[in-house]
Amino acid sequence: MKTKIKICGLRRKEDIVYVNAARPDYCGFILNVPQSRRNMDPEGLKGLLEELDPGIVPVGVFVNEDTNTILRIVRESGLKMIQLHGQEGEEMVRTIRETAGVPVIKAVSVKSREDVERAAGFPADYLLFDCGTGGTGRSFDWSCLEEAKQPYFLAGGIGIHNMKEAVERFHPFAVDLSSSVETDGVKDEKKIADAVHMLRSLT
Repeated sequence: MKTKIKICGLRRKEDIVYVNAARPDYCGFILNVPQSRRNMDPEGLKGLLEELDPGIVPVGVFVNEDTNTILRIVRESGLKMIQLHGQEGEEMVRTIRETAGVPVIKAVSVKSREDVERAAGFPADYLLFDCGTGGTGRSFDWSCLEEAKQPYFLAGGIGIHNMKEAVERFHPFAVDLSSSVETDGVKDEKKIADAVHMLRSLT
């Protein structure tokens, strides 16, 4: 299976224009996470999704959000996938997956092989392996990925400089980029286009 690509942390109309031109497989919107500089108010999400190319899957990224709030935002906005990037437990992941009617990604902070092994217990459609809270541009020891048992998104310091190694060595379901496609903290049209082009050339 060809590795897919997700561009995360969109929040402006310009960002939608950039991804519509580059056509990644997924794009992520960080919702109700005030500690993130990429945070956006869910109230503005529906308008952005109305402009998004229908071939790109919009992912709502939530951190320790209330289950009912997540379900309401998904229902009202038209999100097609949910990413849980906090300390959500197995029961919450299962409930959201069964109720929302869209696939669920569970993010896991990786410090050791044991973290990857333990993640296999999550009843999510996909896992996402990252270093810390996400969006930091830091990576982790990818050799831990040898323990992965289900499809996963690989995040944490992924960019043009190391995408080839990530895809050819570990064959993730998808790579997830954020800070590497930004300039001065905002999404960069050329960097997004170059990243998607490189991924397509590899697979």
